[in-house]
Amino acid sequence: MTDTISVRHIDGDRFEVAVRQHVLLVDQPLDGGGGDTAPTPTELFVSSLAACIAFYARRFLARHELPTDGLTVEAAYSFGARPARVSEIGISLGVPDGVPEDRLAALLAVARRCTVHNSLESPPGVRVELSRQPSPVSWPRVD
Repeated sequence: MTDTISVRHIDGDRFEVAVRQHVLLVDQPLDGGGGDTAPTPTELFVSSLAACIAFYARRFLARHELPTDGLTVEAAYSFGARPARVSEIGISLGVPDGVPEDRLAALLAVARRCTVHNSLESPPGVRVELSRQPSPVSWPRVD
């Protein structure tokens, strides 16, 4: 494995997520027992897909010298049970004004091939192990 993301408990249902030199927070909503100080891990999961699609779409538009102002991505999702999971994600890619009709199919094809979407279509193997080793990450504190 080449890249590492580390997570550590802060308090309650709040955690810090270290990604390279960046620190993100996750929490649970108040009605789920958390403090609602940050998105949930599931929200970040769906956000990751939406952001990846936005990135690929913007790169496509810029590469073809097409407008990028006004590019948007909206994501809606549903939960499934047994096992608990996101069971469906709907994505709406908002196309900027000025993008010609004859480029839309190619834009959609590129958006559907983003890394996160590809990872959902061909899921990675996931291995979960126990460890008593301290994290090697130097943690910048976020409060």
